[in-house]
Formats: sequence, structure tokens, C-alpha cells
Amino acid sequence: MSLAPPPFDPELASVLDSLKEVLTPGLALEDIDGLRNGPAAAALAEIDFTMDGAFDVEHRTVPGPQDAPDIPLLICRPTTPAPPHPRPVVYYVHGGGMVIGDNRSGVTVPLGWAKELDAVVVSVGYRLAPEHPHPAPVEDVYAGLVWTAQHTAELGADAERIVIAGTSAGGGLAAALALLSRDRQGPRVIGQLLMCPMLDDRNDTPSGHQMTGVGIWDRTANETGWTALLGASRGGPDVSPYAAPARAEDLTGLPPAFLDVGSTETFRDEVVTYADRLWQAGGSAELHVWPGGFHSFAGFAPQARLSQSALAAQLDWLRRLLGDSEG
Repeated sequence: MSLAPPPFDPELASVLDSLKEVLTPGLALEDIDGLRNGPAAAALAEIDFTMDGAFDVEHRTVPGPQDAPDIPLLICRPTTPAPPHPRPVVYYVHGGGMVIGDNRSGVTVPLGWAKELDAVVVSVGYRLAPEHPHPAPVEDVYAGLVWTAQHTAELGADAERIVIAGTSAGGGLAAALALLSRDRQGPRVIGQLLMCPMLDDRNDTPSGHQMTGVGIWDRTANETGWTALLGASRGGPDVSPYAAPARAEDLTGLPPAFLDVGSTETFRDEVVTYADRLWQAGGSAELHVWPGGFHSFAGFAPQARLSQSALAAQLDWLRRLLGDSEG
């Protein structure tokens, strides 16, 4: 089997080349502190989360899991007059390989959807590994969802129209959240939007091997992220599906899913397999594999033609999902 990766989309390849100074493929545990305090983190302070006045932005701290710290939520509500019916909610989980990022990371993507859909965005912060290994991150994310579902009236939102969404590690946590909420009979969510989700701690797919040393998040970085979360149990027989959703044996009874991934990234094969298993379980799933896309390309290069196609597909799925839920 050839380990050569598929070709990058030419437009995205030039963007990827420009990112080399900031993001390199490999990540070691000793690199985490530098990333947390690097240029990408500093850039978050410059983002206008009001989207030129389209949203009221609130930073709120809410109760975390039992015997655990409170968790931060970034709540963005449209400034347009309230519609006749409560607004839908996009509950967003940020990426960062389980080791970096906060509830401001990546929020411009769901805010873009919300501007078109007149929706509320709630972005959750969670404790990061390795200081806070599993189950801390997913329990924080679950606690934030419970709070959101219980306070939708206060937010002018609809408890029956909550969509969970996440990118990369946040996509994996969103998938785990769907499993956890199903199994605990927790808040009902009507859909899960999983963008290049981090699903499988075993880190042994053909696409993972193909992307060793290539792109943004390669097999080495992936091992670092999963080891930070799971320690010595990573890749072993006893990993919880609430940590690595690819480990779940039962994928029945889950909300409709949208999954997308680039053809030229580590997570390609595990995402395709997860979508296939959702179909095998009788579930609803829409899968997009974007040719030549690197990891999280739509977030890093939103103006690229392939990114525009990906963002349009996400928005179209949300329109259909929310339209169906109104009926």
C-alpha cells in the first residue's frame, strides 16, 4: 500500500504553505504550552464576535459537573427583533486537539451560520488535557449542554431545536456528547454537525499513515493529543466511547449527523468509517469528503473556493434540518 498522500487542492496548498511558520505537522507534549501562548491564541483577542453588531455577546460562567469547577460559555444572540417563534440554538464545541483553545476558538464559523439562520450560538469552554484528562472535557461539555437546554427561555431560544456542532477535537466531543446525552437520557438534540472530527484514539488508519509529517495535524500530533487525554490507556482495549466515539459499539438512536473531512488529512478514514457505521445502525448521516482539503481548511482559509463549498454544504444541511424540525 502506498503511503503517499493525495494531492492538496492547489489554492489550499498555497494557504498551507503560508501557515508553516505558525503551525507545523508534528506536536509533542512539550510543545503544548508554546501553542497555548502563541500567535493563534493572541489573535483571538482581535476577533469581533458581534459580527459588526449582528450579535449581542455575553461571557457567562455556569455550573460545571458535580464536584468540578464552573465552566465558561460564550453566548451570542442576534440583535435583530425577536421572531414569532424561539430561535434555534447551535451549541458549539471548539477544536484544539484536546490540549489548546477556548470557547472563542473557531466561533466565527457557527456565527456565520447563525447570521443566516437567525440562531443563538452557545460556545462552551472545557478543561484541557493533559492537566485534565478524560472524562473532564466531555463532562464539561455535557454540563454546558444541560445548562443551555434548561435556560433556552432566558436565551429566547427553542429547547426543541438544539444542534450540537464541533470542529476537530470539538467534533469528537460533539459526537461523544450525542452518545452521552442518549445514554443518560439528557437534553434532546436534533442534529450533530461534526467537522473533521477527532474520533479514534487508535491512530492507525491508512490516512493517518499517509499524513505523517504532512499538513497541519499529522499522526504524531494526533498521538500526542490522544495520549494527553487518555494517558497509557490510549490505543488499548478499555477506552470509553465517550472519549473516542469510534469505540462505540451501539450507534443507534442518535440524532441526524453531518460529517465532513478533507481527503488530505489524518482523520479522513475514521470519519468515513463513522458515517458508514451510522448508516449501518439505521441512522441518518450526510458525509462530505472534500478533495484536496487539509485539516480544518474551511476555518483556516474560508475564502478559498473549496472552503466556500464546504461552508455552503454545512449551512444547507442546517437549513433542511431546522426546517424539518419546525414541522
